Amino acid sequence: MMVDLGAFSDEKFDAKKWINNACQSRHPQDPLEKHLVDLEMKLQMMSEEISASLEEQSAAALLRVPRATRDVIRLRDDAISLRTSVSAILQKLKKAEGSAAESIAAIAKVDTVKHRMEAAYETLQDAAGLTQLSSTVEDVFASGDLPRAAETLANMRHCLSAVGEVAEFANVRKQLEVLEDRLDSMVQPRLTDALSNRKVDVAQDLRGILIRIGRFKSLEVHYTKVHLKPIRQLWEEFEPKKQANKLANEINDGERLASVNELQLSLHTVSFSSWLPSFYDELLLYLEQEWKWCMIAFPDDYKTLVPKLLIETMMTLTASFVSRVNLATGDVVPETKALAKGILDILSGDMPKGIKIEVKHLEALIELHTMTSTFARNIQHLFSESELNVLLDTFKAVYSPYEPFKQRYGQMERAILSSEIGKLDLRGAVARGVGAQGIELSETVRRMEESIPQVIVLLEAAVERCINFTGGSEADELLLALDDIMLQYISTLQETLKSLRAVCGVDYATEAAGSKKEMGSDKKEGTHHSRRADLISNEEEWSIIQGALQILTVSDCLTSRSSVFEASLRATLARLSTSLSMSMFGSNIDQNQSHDGNGELTSVGRAALDVATIRLVDVPEKARKLFNLLEQSKDPRFHALPVASQRVAAFMETVNELVYDVLISKVRQRLSNLSHLPIWSSVEEPSAFHLPSFSAYPQSYVTSVGEYLLTLPQQLEPLAEGISGDDANGDEAQYFATEWMFKVAEGATAIYMDQLRGIQYVTDRGAQQLAVDVEYLSNVLSALSMPIPLVLSTFQRCLSTPRDQLIDLIKSDSGNQLDLPTANLVCKMRRVNLEQQ
Repeated sequence: MMVDLGAFSDEKFDAKKWINNACQSRHPQDPLEKHLVDLEMKLQMMSEEISASLEEQSAAALLRVPRATRDVIRLRDDAISLRTSVSAILQKLKKAEGSAAESIAAIAKVDTVKHRMEAAYETLQDAAGLTQLSSTVEDVFASGDLPRAAETLANMRHCLSAVGEVAEFANVRKQLEVLEDRLDSMVQPRLTDALSNRKVDVAQDLRGILIRIGRFKSLEVHYTKVHLKPIRQLWEEFEPKKQANKLANEINDGERLASVNELQLSLHTVSFSSWLPSFYDELLLYLEQEWKWCMIAFPDDYKTLVPKLLIETMMTLTASFVSRVNLATGDVVPETKALAKGILDILSGDMPKGIKIEVKHLEALIELHTMTSTFARNIQHLFSESELNVLLDTFKAVYSPYEPFKQRYGQMERAILSSEIGKLDLRGAVARGVGAQGIELSETVRRMEESIPQVIVLLEAAVERCINFTGGSEADELLLALDDIMLQYISTLQETLKSLRAVCGVDYATEAAGSKKEMGSDKKEGTHHSRRADLISNEEEWSIIQGALQILTVSDCLTSRSSVFEASLRATLARLSTSLSMSMFGSNIDQNQSHDGNGELTSVGRAALDVATIRLVDVPEKARKLFNLLEQSKDPRFHALPVASQRVAAFMETVNELVYDVLISKVRQRLSNLSHLPIWSSVEEPSAFHLPSFSAYPQSYVTSVGEYLLTLPQQLEPLAEGISGDDANGDEAQYFATEWMFKVAEGATAIYMDQLRGIQYVTDRGAQQLAVDVEYLSNVLSALSMPIPLVLSTFQRCLSTPRDQLIDLIKSDSGNQLDLPTANLVCKMRRVNLEQQ
């Protein structure tokens, strides 16, 4: 039986639990007493073994303690000795440091003197050498050995730099400049011959000579000068005389043109837009050949030499290029072609009156720009190994002919759009006759509604032209132009609405409602309205009302289409912001980031060559202004067309006002002379019989208004369904119809109550009749689910109450069922004195 002693070391050791566990582990056949005796014996033996081990280890420890004490004392003595030795060494080092610093300072002074003496010696040698070189340089030049002459001049330059600004050698410095110019002029003829005849070895030697004398710039200039001439010849082939000679040379001996006119006709068929791609193709081929040759002849310089050639070429041709582009834009329109003028001439005002910029002019310009963009992409591929700043300078030169046009892009776009807006005919003029006003109104509204998508298409086309031509760099000018054009268009719509007021016959009604006139003028006005109503048939009235309601679709269409267009503008600005941010970042990176491991442009490097970035790099103020605009466009509250947005809202208000005036005009006509009707002051005629003295039926003026109000929902529902567009907006359509019905009903009620307040005197018979009229209108309002105003109900109650009971009615009211000012007014009308009662 094994005994585990680990349990005895546990802090929570339980003797009873341990004994019970030990008993459970015995063999079932062993007696318990025997098992306990054996366990006790084993524990006793293990206890004795542990005691003996502790006693033995204690004795050994007592023997080791004196020995360890002696070792500690010895280590302490050694440490003290070591510290003393280190202190002595430190003192010696401090003493040595003081004397060594003085020695080093002395050595440094001596070394400085030595270096100065060596520099003076070398300077004297250079001065002596410079004197010798100055005396022998003419002999070197006379020998015609150009490399040796270059080496001599380089040594002279080195000696001069070593001597410095010494007065004795001032003449030598001037002589050196003259000799370098002389050597440069001697190299030029040979370099011309080497470049023209493709002599690689000779060109390399001459390049070495020029670099040795620090005249690499001369190599660039001369290389450009040699190759600029054939490129200019390519460009000048477009001139009419050149074309004539070229065509004449292409004609076989047996073939002749019938006449000079045929020759001229054939010349005129070659337009600049059709000739430019061939010029670009030939120029690209020429540059490719030069690139390949320079890779062999000038392996260290070809990445800058060939791009420099293209840059100088475009700088030389820019003025002529701009002139040809300008004329090419004018060739697409017969009027400007006949005058040999283009876009720039129109913008400068140097044109006969009536000739304006058209879309065709700008489209022709963009077409030419697209050709140049294609050429630029080919150049990017050809010069892909060049550094990014070289490519940027090259692209600036390639696009430079279009810069005068881009700077005036906003002016061009504004003129084009303004002209297109001016062409819109919004008036639907018809011959006057029966129903002519309704037809004219309907036709005008139709044209107004159709013009909205046309205008939006014009604006969208302008956005596309801006991106295609300027890459978005003129986005700020575009937004200003679009805002102005929308303002112009909405102003045209506003003017059309003003003219429609006369067509709808609501001008007089509006003036009458907004002015306070005397009774005599009111009567005259009422007579005028009655006559006007007589001239317009009921059918034409409804035709005018339906036409006016259709104007709401114009307002709805303008609001929705302008909102969608403005949202698309914000999306375009967001895309432009992303692309320009990457482009501007790419223009500031170094060569390692702009090119990959194979020397090809990375995506960031290609983005830096965007047509917009090329312009913005040199105009930081414009770039800052544009980026501020693009940053603002990210705000959900941003309005791309702020003024136009306000005018759209104003136009909607004007439309609502016109529609309301048209819908309420019939009510105004029927109620215009209400307060002066003679029935209100009529008295009961004497009779021998007891007969009713009033009509139990409402009068025609109020029944006409009531029937009109009850018919109005039928006119509004089709329009509401048309505006909502689909079944999903059925609730919106119902709300629209209800809103307008309530507006008209409230307006009719207000007019009616104003007319009631204008009645000066009411007899009992008049009061009874008026009470019936008011009750009828109240029933109409209830049928339309409208609440009856307290003023109107007060009129009805006070007029229907007998005159002798009117005071009791007013006094019994607690102020909840009657409007007291109105009740007092009725008392005044009925000549009831409240103070005497």
